[in-house]
Amino acid sequence: MEKIAVITGADRGLGLALTAALLEKGWRVFAGQYLCDWPELGALSQRYGEQLKIVALDVASQESVQAVAQSIGGAAERVDLLINNAGINAASRERTLREKPDYDEMLTLYNVNALGPLRCVEALLPLMDRGAMRRLCFVSSEAGSIGCAERKAWYSYCMSKAALNMGVKNIFNLLRPEGYTFRLYHPGWMRSYIGGSKGTRAPMEPEEAAVPALAHFLEDYGDEKTEDQLVMKDWRGREWPW
Repeated sequence: MEKIAVITGADRGLGLALTAALLEKGWRVFAGQYLCDWPELGALSQRYGEQLKIVALDVASQESVQAVAQSIGGAAERVDLLINNAGINAASRERTLREKPDYDEMLTLYNVNALGPLRCVEALLPLMDRGAMRRLCFVSSEAGSIGCAERKAWYSYCMSKAALNMGVKNIFNLLRPEGYTFRLYHPGWMRSYIGGSKGTRAPMEPEEAAVPALAHFLEDYGDEKTEDQLVMKDWRGREWPW
């Protein structure tokens, strides 16, 4: 049976790498594109044809998310896998409380990083209810771990990821009894575009980070007791404290 995935934030970085990897494995992919003029998804589409469907998606917009869900529902009768990857960081992330934080920017990050995945799960739930896999994946961050928090700034990013983790826990409490499985993941420091331009200091390229990420997202634990425990793991398989 054909396997169908939806990936948000698929334009570039980890999302693009995950899209390419799933296509290579034979999945049919609906790739959420925020930057309509970014060329790499188009290049993948030329290579994979109907196997890849690019959908314009802004996870911060309820109207956009609902429109995408309707579009996917018109082309597919179900969704097996949802990877909530879309996320942003703040230009003013280094500002402390002594340096006039940008509260409007904080609200923007919360809207994208914490509320965006909730919007996508809600909108796609009828399609995922019909899926065989029912796998919900969320790209979080060590920045959302309160137990390991050491930063003195980065309020918007850290708080938005902590809020995401809490939201995932609530979704887990609702949908795990219905047979859904969850993967909450910290992909590690990579040369992504989350700060606006591509980072150069990180040790991993997105294509490298996508290998353990996708392995974790697709992993079948084969153990209901393990699936009944929501944890955040990283690219090395380590569990992070809440």
